[in-house]
Amino acid sequence: MTLNDPLANTLSIILTDEKMGKKESNIAPSSKIIKKVLEVMKAANYITNFQEINDGRRNSLKISLSGNINKCGVIKPRYNVKKDGFEKFEKRYLLARGMGILVVSTPLGIFTHTEAKKKNIGGRLLAYCY
Repeated sequence: MTLNDPLANTLSIILTDEKMGKKESNIAPSSKIIKKVLEVMKAANYITNFQEINDGRRNSLKISLSGNINKCGVIKPRYNVKKDGFEKFEKRYLLARGMGILVVSTPLGIFTHTEAKKKNIGGRLLAYCY
């Protein structure tokens, strides 16, 4: 069965496993974007660690959950955001100012919205997490 949005499926599985109180989550298939988003979430302490498992047939990810995620998901459609336009989307997707992250794909890579503000660049919104 094919997936329409693997990133949305990944974040949905992580959120479900987090709500069930599991310590680990297994995700298949994996992609570069999913790995980069997980690196951003790891840097923001929403997950503990993740590792790639290659069993010959497919690549999968084993994610260690930390219990810090209340809500996460993808942002559809993937809005374009200018370097000074993050405020509107922070109000829309995050609970409060300074609580949570927006994951942004920029020409320089995938960052949180605060890092993109510091680097003075815009991009496309991929996901949110708090």
